[in-house]
Amino acid sequence: MTPLTPPSGSPPPELLDRLVARAAQEGLLDVAYTTVDSPLGPLVAAATPRGLATLSYSEFRGGIDAVLEDLAQRLSPRILEAPARLDAVRRELDEYFAGRRRSFDIPVDLVLTRGFGRRILEATAAIPFGETRSYREVAAGAGNVKATRAAGNALGHNPVPIVVPCHRVLRTGGSLGGYTGGLEKKETLLRLEGVLL
Repeated sequence: MTPLTPPSGSPPPELLDRLVARAAQEGLLDVAYTTVDSPLGPLVAAATPRGLATLSYSEFRGGIDAVLEDLAQRLSPRILEAPARLDAVRRELDEYFAGRRRSFDIPVDLVLTRGFGRRILEATAAIPFGETRSYREVAAGAGNVKATRAAGNALGHNPVPIVVPCHRVLRTGGSLGGYTGGLEKKETLLRLEGVLL
């Protein structure tokens, strides 16, 4: 009699690729995700068919499992690791961190935001590389100049930092303010863009 042994390790990549392709073909894949190495640490990137919905500093959000659990609750439980579906995100991030890219061309899906918070992120997305705006200016760009605190809250919950460059928003007077991944990361990004020396 041949002893049965349970499978060990990860399935072959080609099998995973076929699974992801079949799930997408059958309409069963709502969110594809991968991890991306960066100078700021590992990032969890997740996309819907409409675009990048999450770019998360995994250590800041409690690890990849916590990020995926949040996505399952807020978007859909039909999530699969599908690195090939996020190749463009990885490539553009690599180019950005290497100093070869100043803006992102990948589509962004702000499905995790709504109302004034979404308008804040849309106004923030328009801030060019190497420039900054105050919370007040961003609030004005979103249609309510008095809503600086709400602007700060919306930026603190930005689901796609770096791509929607909330690091380019500073306090009036030029101090850094806050940042979803920690102030060291904000300083690193501003140095990369030549705002800080």
